Amino acid sequence: MKSFTNANVTAFEEAVTLSRETRRDGRSPVFSGGGSDLLGLVKERITSPDVLVNLRGVEGQDRVTDISEGVRIGGLITLDALSREVSIRKEFPVLAQAASTVATPQIRNVGTLAGNLCQRPWCWYFRNGFHCYKAGGNQCFSPTGENQFHALFGGGPSYIVHPSDTAPALVALDSSIQIVGPEGGREVRVADFFTLPQENPVRENVLTPDEVVASVTIPRPAMGSRSVYYKVMDREAWTHAIVSVAVVAQFEGEVCRRARIVLGGVAPTPWRVPEAEAVLLDQPLTPALAAEAAEQAVAGARPLSKNGYKVALTRAAVEQTLAMTSDRDQAD
Repeated sequence: MKSFTNANVTAFEEAVTLSRETRRDGRSPVFSGGGSDLLGLVKERITSPDVLVNLRGVEGQDRVTDISEGVRIGGLITLDALSREVSIRKEFPVLAQAASTVATPQIRNVGTLAGNLCQRPWCWYFRNGFHCYKAGGNQCFSPTGENQFHALFGGGPSYIVHPSDTAPALVALDSSIQIVGPEGGREVRVADFFTLPQENPVRENVLTPDEVVASVTIPRPAMGSRSVYYKVMDREAWTHAIVSVAVVAQFEGEVCRRARIVLGGVAPTPWRVPEAEAVLLDQPLTPALAAEAAEQAVAGARPLSKNGYKVALTRAAVEQTLAMTSDRDQAD
């Protein structure tokens, strides 16, 4: 591991300027909030920064703030704090549940919301030095190799899955991300923040060099809204989702009027399934209807040679999450 310089900043604008100047000098900058994923990337020699731009000194970006249209969550809030925040647990339980499932308590204590959204893939080829698309190479090794945990949807030319737990929840909540960069600030819907490999196999999101995620805005939930996050893992701690499901639904009595179903762990981006959502509209959410929606959720799956089991697992996870959503006591 080569040596690098640590630079503490007190504002995102300062961080952006420092990053741009570092790059102009021919050196490599990297932003760090919690740093848990960054530490692994450095140790695995995937990234070798010259300057670490430490964002922890940026004040006011580690909390939840009520605003007129909903809530704004600072990108530097830790996942543990987010999962425990009373207002999030009450109004947006899907997000609190998602944050509470990330990795281990130790990582949740330092890992941030922005870091969880921007973390790099955990594909074993990428993380173990293979010169794949994600590492700037010209091939993906997974289609003919070990692909047990790779994508069912949206794959090609790379078949990674996005590892974030909070991302599917935020897509289901129709949230937006506030970004600070050299040209000032801009806002992007979380659903549009992540990019498929067909667009650029090296990248997972729309951030340009020297841009940083500052905060996330979530609109106030409609009356009668319920939300649930459900995650299936291969062991109880640390690991990422084999399959996850985020559901946000609005009910009038027991009739579902609106629904968003977003899958995690099965695609290079959080994967929304509108065909499954359409099944639920204007009907009571019965077990039979949940099973029908779950079938629609996997209709477009394209499994690789060793991950076909994820189709049945996804179907069951959607059905289970919808059953939890229909339970008013559990969803509220």
